[in-house]
Amino acid sequence: MPDIPLTTVLVLCLAAAAAGWIDAVVGGGGLLLLPALLLGLPQVPAAHVLGTNKAVAIVGTSGAALTYVRRAPVDVGTAARIGSAALAGSMAGASFAAGISSDVLRPVIMAVLLAVAAFVLLRPAFGTASASAAGPAGPRRLAAAILVCGAGTGFYDGLVGPGTGTFLVLSLTAVLRMDLVTASATAKIVNVCTNLGALAMFAYQGTVLWRLAAVMAVFNLAGGTAGAHMALKKGSGFVRIVLLVVVFSLVARLAHEQWSA
Repeated sequence: MPDIPLTTVLVLCLAAAAAGWIDAVVGGGGLLLLPALLLGLPQVPAAHVLGTNKAVAIVGTSGAALTYVRRAPVDVGTAARIGSAALAGSMAGASFAAGISSDVLRPVIMAVLLAVAAFVLLRPAFGTASASAAGPAGPRRLAAAILVCGAGTGFYDGLVGPGTGTFLVLSLTAVLRMDLVTASATAKIVNVCTNLGALAMFAYQGTVLWRLAAVMAVFNLAGGTAGAHMALKKGSGFVRIVLLVVVFSLVARLAHEQWSA
């Protein structure tokens, strides 16, 4: 592991806690954690940053998933089917990630964020219906969820990563007609699978800073568990507000970094 100043480690740990909270509530914690790692470790290759990000994120995501499964109406069987496809997709995406430069990550993430914000703003009722009102998913909707929410989102998660949880929440809400809280709960289970697949590939390639990841993971777990409890308590309206605040804040941050580079 490179010599990292203690102050940088502390800042990265705080970012990991905040990212865990955001990821548990609405997904997309990597949109905070990955830029923080890129900023804090400017001399570290992008592949190592991506691998370390996965090693941290899987811990907080697992904690949030466990909290949701205990308290939310999650169809674990459906989540497992989608998660299996997501795991395969994330391993495929991670195999291409070694050639990505840090310089291309910021504009890609910014474009993704703006698309998410526009969608949520133009659909104010999106994700507010109760999960029971939608009824069980039919074979066609389930197949579409496995392909889009599973394999497609998993590939993106392995290749780039940030925003995967948010994409999962949005796609699960759109395809399976879940409310935002149920979609967040389901997304956590799927996201554990995508993180696991990508992390396995990064570990095989030797691109994970394990000691730094272990310290940050403790904070990410605490943030993720707290966020899941709050989302369950506050409901879909709260999740939607957090989503928009996170999206616009990160767009502004990334735009500043891009233009000042």
